[in-house]
Amino acid sequence: MSTSPKEKDELTEIVRAISGEDAEPSKTLDLTKYRHLYGQDIGKILLQSASLKPEHLAEALAIKQEQGGDEDTLIETLLKKKWTTEAQILQALAIQLNVPLGDLKNLRADLDTSLVAKIPINFAKRFILVPIEKKGRNYTVAISSRKALSAIDDLKILLKSDIKAVLAPKSEIIDAINRVYNQATRANENLNQDLMEDLEAQNLENMNLIETQDLLESEDEAPIIRLVNALLFQAVKDRASDIHIEPGEKDLSVRLRIDGVLFEVMKPPKKAQNSISSRIKIMAQLDIAEKRIPQDGRIRIRIGGRDVDIRVSTLPTTYGERIVMRLLDTSNVVLDIKDLGFDATQQEHIKKIINLNHGIFLVTGPTGSGKTTTLYACISRINSRELNIITVEDPVEIQLAGIGQIQVNQKVNLTFASGLRSILRQDPDVIMVGEIRDLETAEIAIQASLTGHLVFSTLHTNDAPSTVTRLIDMGVEPFLVSSSLVAVMAQRLARRVCKDCREPYKPTPQELTEIGITTEQAQRVVIYRAKGCSTCSQTGYRGRLGIYELMPIDETLRGLILKAADGNTIKKAAVELGMLTLRQDGANKVLEGATTIEEVLRITQEELGFD
Repeated sequence: MSTSPKEKDELTEIVRAISGEDAEPSKTLDLTKYRHLYGQDIGKILLQSASLKPEHLAEALAIKQEQGGDEDTLIETLLKKKWTTEAQILQALAIQLNVPLGDLKNLRADLDTSLVAKIPINFAKRFILVPIEKKGRNYTVAISSRKALSAIDDLKILLKSDIKAVLAPKSEIIDAINRVYNQATRANENLNQDLMEDLEAQNLENMNLIETQDLLESEDEAPIIRLVNALLFQAVKDRASDIHIEPGEKDLSVRLRIDGVLFEVMKPPKKAQNSISSRIKIMAQLDIAEKRIPQDGRIRIRIGGRDVDIRVSTLPTTYGERIVMRLLDTSNVVLDIKDLGFDATQQEHIKKIINLNHGIFLVTGPTGSGKTTTLYACISRINSRELNIITVEDPVEIQLAGIGQIQVNQKVNLTFASGLRSILRQDPDVIMVGEIRDLETAEIAIQASLTGHLVFSTLHTNDAPSTVTRLIDMGVEPFLVSSSLVAVMAQRLARRVCKDCREPYKPTPQELTEIGITTEQAQRVVIYRAKGCSTCSQTGYRGRLGIYELMPIDETLRGLILKAADGNTIKKAAVELGMLTLRQDGANKVLEGATTIEEVLRITQEELGFD
């Protein structure tokens, strides 16, 4: 695939227009300058426009041939391997197909639902296309691949109009499809009214509820099904981690936990309580007739093309069953330690720890602080064909390729302890125990680490130093803790301040003192506080990042552990050796502009009085 000097010069111009992973395609790319490249193999274009290495292209072509795929397979491989970016692919496709780049502002705006009135959602999702504008009889349709271009003729028949295609990122088009088709369905606020009418007409408790492959494609008109589907879709769209359905004496409240904070989003009629409960139980394969005891189940669904795993817990209360659903968007899980919010020093420590041959690495913190995600990221980092990695979890939250994962099952006496014993007979190199809950599990994990295994696990303590005293209080001998423990890390999840509406301000001396930031430090950077806008649903925050207290165990700390020193003594020694406390690491995140003083103080309040 040789490229002439003239082509190189022209393609270099494209390269300059691409500024990296987050770059948006330029609308002003003059395609007439590249007429001689129309229809050329996309690999030839990418070798120059994306600085693609020939050996990477050769490997991607081999994968394409092995899978019997087409050009889309080649592109997916290049993106998956991170050998090129979506923005660079779009630039190359624009030249190859002679299709202009679209305006992402139009794509991200609230689209008119009349644009998709005649287009089935299955058609839009199969070809990944969506109309974004209409002028007279002419439609502008956003596409992301050659396959979608082939569907334009069908679209002309569907819409009985002329079609102009523009290129846009696949992820942006999928997001637009989900938004506009969700708006095109009956609005959520009308569901309660429909529900009341239907409840008066029939007994919904015995309704035959039908599961759909993708909730957005559901054509079921049953109000209960539409209500639950709408709730699940809203939860995924708003990035909620949990859904709480809470019955009161005369009402029913639905709340979503977004970035760690609960917000009420819906108040269905009290009459619908049993029907909603039954619908969710059927989806989770629970006993709908049993309302006297707690039940646990699991739902696996697709929403807007995204795989979502939901853990369901029901609990009988005075006014009916309380339901909590924990959502895990398996397509959006961070599994790389460099993306978890560690600073450079912490990253280096983590890399050394996870590459040890033996020892125990404990991650601590309250429920929902991201402990399991951190351990998954550590395991994914070292996962290779040379290592036998086995986990025992309750439950298995993310399926990891190449790793043996065991689900705890109390009904057959498969506990963390019994599962761990069985793992040791499977010749493992690395073991992950979901949680150390008792002395038996702790002792087996420690013995495993002393016999040449690297063990990862979690524990519920407020900070890293108190983990040592917790193990000793459980009954583990201090000399065993001292000889097996290689590091302990406490963590919390802080909300990220919204970049669209955050506002700079000058903190008061009291605020600076409380968080541990000096006046000189505050003067050298911009410190922000939350405000609120439509992007962050008026909360002032969007997304979360980790705050860490990493305590590697060196000889000094081993000596203190051997003497069964208290937590405060160990903490003081660890700080002197360079450990950042949770609040200190949070202060660094404030100085970086990632979060706010108020947020760090909120999640590290347990430190008050112990510093």
